[in-house]
Amino acid sequence: MRLAGKRVVCFVESEFEDLELWYPVLRLREEGATVHLAGPQAGHAYIGKYGVPCEVDKALSELDPAQYDGVLVPGGWAPDKLRRYPEVLSFVRAMHEAKKPIGHICHAGWVLASAKILAGVKTTSTPGIKDDMENAGAVWVDEEVVVDGHIVGSRRPPDLPAYAKAFADLLAEN
Repeated sequence: MRLAGKRVVCFVESEFEDLELWYPVLRLREEGATVHLAGPQAGHAYIGKYGVPCEVDKALSELDPAQYDGVLVPGGWAPDKLRRYPEVLSFVRAMHEAKKPIGHICHAGWVLASAKILAGVKTTSTPGIKDDMENAGAVWVDEEVVVDGHIVGSRRPPDLPAYAKAFADLLAEN
């Protein structure tokens, strides 16, 4: 499997977009990656927008960016909560500095904006946060998936096949 030995963390908070969390996580696991689910409390089950629970493996406070090859940030309303945790922002900044794959979809761009890593980055998001992305310095485009260096962005659930493939391809290259 082409992603055997790769380690990815996916951030979780309540009201995540169910498909935007589970689709890429399962896709990466199918290709052999180890994917940890991380949120404020290890062992806690967070509930998605449509009622699907997600039990977290790791607490945000115990994450070490050096132990991971990539990070996923799902959309929904969770990103508005996640961007308030200093551990999330410092983790994303560390991954950015190391040029490791960072995947964001829909409203997840808020986390990258709050981490202040979007200056000059060509990316996309749900159109609802286009202004936020541009105000953070991003060059926003309306495409199903955009890869700019190590950052992979996507708009919404119908774009998940292209998004998950682009992230997996980038992870396999690194």
